[in-house]
Amino acid sequence: MLAPISLSPSADSFSNRAGRLALRGLRPLALPLLFVTFGMVMGTWAGRIPAVRDSLGISPSVLSFVLLCGGLGAVISFPLSSWMMRTLGGTRTILLAGMPLLAALACIGIAPTVPALMGAVLIFGVTASCFDVGVNSVATQVEKATGKASLSKLHGCWGAGALAGAALGSVMAGAGVSAATHLIGVAVALAFLLWLGHSLLEDGGRDDVDAKKGLSIPRGPVAWLGALGFFGALSEGGIADWSGVFLKDHFNVGDGVAPLALAAFSGMMLIARLGGDRLKMRFGARPLVTLGAVLSAAGLLLAAFAPTSTASIAGFGVAGLGLSVVFPYVFSAAGRHGPAALAGVATMSYTGSLMGPPLVGSIAHNFGIQGAVAFIALFSAAIAAIARKTVMLDQ
Repeated sequence: MLAPISLSPSADSFSNRAGRLALRGLRPLALPLLFVTFGMVMGTWAGRIPAVRDSLGISPSVLSFVLLCGGLGAVISFPLSSWMMRTLGGTRTILLAGMPLLAALACIGIAPTVPALMGAVLIFGVTASCFDVGVNSVATQVEKATGKASLSKLHGCWGAGALAGAALGSVMAGAGVSAATHLIGVAVALAFLLWLGHSLLEDGGRDDVDAKKGLSIPRGPVAWLGALGFFGALSEGGIADWSGVFLKDHFNVGDGVAPLALAAFSGMMLIARLGGDRLKMRFGARPLVTLGAVLSAAGLLLAAFAPTSTASIAGFGVAGLGLSVVFPYVFSAAGRHGPAALAGVATMSYTGSLMGPPLVGSIAHNFGIQGAVAFIALFSAAIAAIARKTVMLDQ
């Protein structure tokens, strides 16, 4: 009788080493994959807001309260994200916040009533905030460890995901696919990408956040970074949540065209962010943020007063180009001062995400959707004014 065949210890050891080397070779893809995944989540939801609104017969004023729940969830999440970052670290926070985030996305699609939708959007805001703090914390740690600027490219990956999510939303809406079917399908597909990206990450341990202070509003010079994040979130949130509604209501476009405003915004943001790290090293962050904010304000005014939907979509694209550098440069500067500073800037940014969409909705209710889009240009103007004085962008 033949003896069973087995691998020799040396062969088994070689196989394990080969597996570890293969895993190590794929690890640089982990953060780009996670940023793409997060962008797709946000782009998918923003791109289907008009369809969700119409399915439940929601007025602009009620929609502003629904969107307010997302921002409120983001702000009230900080005690939770503080605990997660302090006890679990950024790597585990990514997974433990990401899976409920995808579940919330699916629940948004199947919400049968406005209160149910508000609850789903609230949970969406909580989990999105925790995920965002976790993934940006890990990214800034990598940037500090390597000494190479990389956050702009990573936020470009977020833009690629948002563009893909918005574009897919346009295709699905044009094909008559319901928001429920679309959002559930995306959530299931992205669960695999989230698991894969997390599996490739090295466990960096706990983040160095003060256990007593946790996440707090920044003070002193860091507060200027927080102010930039605040107005950046006001601008991006207003565009993401209302650009599609604006096209549909002002130009009477169909569900297949409405998401193209967000797609143009995200696409131009993606293109600019791919070269943002090189531009920062050559010209510095402060002048680029200032000039970009002025360009964003001009693009938003074009979008608001354009005679055709095509020109309006181009205006949103110009706004995306201008705003592309705000968050990568602000988060990178905050991250250089530690996770607590980054978390504090994120707190102010999410306060902006809380106020932006309902504020724009209130303007739309009282002065019309065209005036609301023009009003967003004021946020970009504020970014330009603050960036000129924020020397920490270049420190």
